[in-house]
Amino acid sequence: MLFEWIRTIVILPGTVLIFLPALLLYFTDYRWEFSSWPLLAAGCVFLFAGLSMAVWTMWLFSKKGQGTAAPWNPPKKLVIEGPYRHVRNPMISSVLMMLVAEALLLNSWHIVGLFVLFFGINTVYFPLAEEKELERRFGAAYLDYKRNVPRWIPRFRPFEEK
Repeated sequence: MLFEWIRTIVILPGTVLIFLPALLLYFTDYRWEFSSWPLLAAGCVFLFAGLSMAVWTMWLFSKKGQGTAAPWNPPKKLVIEGPYRHVRNPMISSVLMMLVAEALLLNSWHIVGLFVLFFGINTVYFPLAEEKELERRFGAAYLDYKRNVPRWIPRFRPFEEK
């Protein structure tokens, strides 16, 4: 299972958080310039929050869902615990937080553009593909969850399964 998680992390968030930003900055002749201490501090907060959420959600997928975030090894059980009780896509939210952190820490508008692109792609992909697959695999339980838990903006009170 450890190999599956390493492979998943390298391919999925690794592409969005490391490989694409590196290529983007390389091909735009990026040069880091100090912006301000508050922006650097905010970047550190977003980075810590995003990393924490990513570790938590991956742990839940592994232990409770018995799978990974990868389409080649999806969870066998529907995970509705922890952050999943507030928002349907906390893994993507964690990647978005880390992209904000990168943009702030590296003082890069190009990474802000990558954030917008990544969010836009996922906004289209989730309802058209992933949610359909989850409906097929988990049926009524997922439909109830989907009706009660928002895709992107967390609900204040945690969802309680019936």
